[in-house]
Amino acid sequence: MTYEIRGPVELPALREDIELDTADGLTLVGELALPESGRPVATLVTLHPLPTAGGFMDSHIIRKAAARLPAQAKLAVLRFNTRGTSSPRGTSEGSFDGGEAEQFDVAAAMDFVRARGLPHPWLVGWSFGTELALKYGRDHDVEGVILLSPPLHRATPSEVAAWADDPREMVVLVPEFDDYLRPDEARKRFASVPHARLIAVDGGKHLWVGENQTRRVLTEIVAAVNPDALPLATHWAD
Repeated sequence: MTYEIRGPVELPALREDIELDTADGLTLVGELALPESGRPVATLVTLHPLPTAGGFMDSHIIRKAAARLPAQAKLAVLRFNTRGTSSPRGTSEGSFDGGEAEQFDVAAAMDFVRARGLPHPWLVGWSFGTELALKYGRDHDVEGVILLSPPLHRATPSEVAAWADDPREMVVLVPEFDDYLRPDEARKRFASVPHARLIAVDGGKHLWVGENQTRRVLTEIVAAVNPDALPLATHWAD
């Protein structure tokens, strides 16, 4: 049987509930999704939107990346709840710290990646997750960062500009109708990082609602991480 890949469809993968241990003594809950066979080409370490506004490891773009990309693009996808965040997977210990102590959460995820020998990690942040990637990504061995709907509320101009001397890739997806930072302003705010590749998404909104927007976001992620996997399949033979 062949079916369309859309909505909550979950493609075959090896999925494992995991825990991350932070340097300040917390346990975070998450999931690792791997290709069903063979070694992954690269690894996505995902950072979810603002937990105080409903963001968690199941926020739809992150959930769909984990549901689809191990099969579609041979990527490993690590997703987890930052401190104090709950989802059906469970609740991570601790409490929300506005993006400060969350630096230990990012570090715990990267420790896990190293311990498992997962290849070519990228940080993929969405909204609040982009702030964590910008503030702390330079401290870790990543290939680059992919920023979805960056609000630039917590990452300071100096923290953004610090990436100017960092050769690693930065891909920035900015929705045309974003609630916080739209393309024209984003170009000014990221001008301090000459190599940043800013992609303005026509018709896009902050939450990337709808299958067309989901496919666009996942396509841009794969274009950066494993372009040989494009175009992404839209149908799957069971």
